[in-house]
Amino acid sequence: MMDLGLLIIRLVVGLSFAGHGAQKLFGWFGGYGLKGTGGWLESIGVKPGVAMALLAGLAELIGGLLFAAGVGTWVGALLIVLTMLVAIVKVHGQNGYWITQNGYEYNLTLIAVAIGVALIGPGAYVLF
Repeated sequence: MMDLGLLIIRLVVGLSFAGHGAQKLFGWFGGYGLKGTGGWLESIGVKPGVAMALLAGLAELIGGLLFAAGVGTWVGALLIVLTMLVAIVKVHGQNGYWITQNGYEYNLTLIAVAIGVALIGPGAYVLF
């Protein structure tokens, strides 16, 4: 049962991250693409915006896919953790803990899940 539980966690978290990466990179799933995301990043002081949007999008897409597949779980988890740490520092940290105030509660939860799965391992159900 543990292997099935790990698979569910990896798929939900990993594919959600990959989707956020696709939003930033390609404008899929209601995203703004590189130019739109880059403009927003510049508006909060992250420059150069488009280059940083590219890096964030790649980290989310690649990290999410690796995490979901259970291949390179440590690398995927590291990319997820780094992305969430930047989100906390640049966006959510100043708002306190609770997500209802746009705080970092959710980001910290994702960090804990990524580190937890990396420490436990991906389980038996992996892509290859």
